[in-house]
Amino acid sequence: METDKKDVKILGLRPNVFWLGIVSLFNDFSGEMVYSVMPGFLTTVFGAPPILVGFLEGFADALASFLKIYFGWFSDKIRKRKFLSVIGYSLSTSTRWFLSLTGNFWQVFFLRAMDRVGKGLRDSPRDALISESVAPGELGKSFGYHRAMDTVGKVLGPLSAIIILPLILNDYRLLFQIAFVLGIFSVLSFVFVRETHPKGEVLKPHDDGIKASDLRKIFSLKEYSREFKFYILSIFIFGLGEMPVALTLLKSKEAGLNGFSIPLMYFVTNLAFVLLAIPAGKLADKIGERKIVAGGFLAAIAAYANLAVFTNMFNIVFGFILLGLYFAMTDGVERALASKLVASTKQAAGQGFLNSAIGISTLLSSLIGGGIWTKYGSGPAFGYGIIMMVIGLFSFIVLNRRKKEV
Repeated sequence: METDKKDVKILGLRPNVFWLGIVSLFNDFSGEMVYSVMPGFLTTVFGAPPILVGFLEGFADALASFLKIYFGWFSDKIRKRKFLSVIGYSLSTSTRWFLSLTGNFWQVFFLRAMDRVGKGLRDSPRDALISESVAPGELGKSFGYHRAMDTVGKVLGPLSAIIILPLILNDYRLLFQIAFVLGIFSVLSFVFVRETHPKGEVLKPHDDGIKASDLRKIFSLKEYSREFKFYILSIFIFGLGEMPVALTLLKSKEAGLNGFSIPLMYFVTNLAFVLLAIPAGKLADKIGERKIVAGGFLAAIAAYANLAVFTNMFNIVFGFILLGLYFAMTDGVERALASKLVASTKQAAGQGFLNSAIGISTLLSSLIGGGIWTKYGSGPAFGYGIIMMVIGLFSFIVLNRRKKEV
């Protein structure tokens, strides 16, 4: 753990953890203003069907996931966390301005992919930066705070979109430009973040005998523990049923709501997330991450079951609240658990494999679920998701039942 001088804390948190939360708050405030209206933008402006909406997000997340493994390994090798994080956040912020200039779906597709390239650059080094800034007993709280601040931005983003869009006469492109300005504050906040080095080691490159061009070794799990491999496998299986949020948000249209239903339901989901993320992280520190993750999986299954059966306003809102509970119980906690299952010299790469398992499975679920949704409707698509999630929950319990927290 890399501690700050005299163990100074800000609101009970290590300074790095606090400021990285601010970074994520501004980034997601900016990004979610765009993301919350993207399904509506694509379907109304460019006439994209559900399968393309799902494919866009699935492909973008999968691309980011592959890059998270590479740049996680690269961050571990060069012992740099902050530098890669700054580049990643800067790239993502820049794409929001260019979105205002797009004229067709494929231009949006390219820029969304570039946004995810930025995410691939930053996420694993940033998560490693958090884990190296705190003691093991503070991991759940620290990741919970970070995800909560991330989600405060995700709450403010769609809420601002709901308020601003009518004031600018539903000008999506102007909204994207406003989001770009907000994103600049995210990058500027890095001024207060300090670089860390695993276990107080001397600053020098880490020689693992692997060259940057040797992708086969970089993307291999051979050097990781069996426990970590089982963990990644169960997360991947569960993810095969979890469709992109952008796709599930289209369910709100079935309630007969107006065009603001999509950012409104996204707001509901993220509000539930931000209220529950830190309590979930603290509980994970007390009773263990695996129990919390399993509970989160159950919440997701319940959410999909609710959305598959009902189309009235009350039940749709309830379904998205359950989704928020699922994210609160898994998003930060899964990262905290992954950090305990890998060596200190592989922290960023380990986070990259976790994110990759989630992203690749999401791409597959977006194609399968989006295809089912386009051809047969939302009910069968959610039904498919429930089946895969149940299998994923069962595999998570079976593959991890004899393992103890470390």
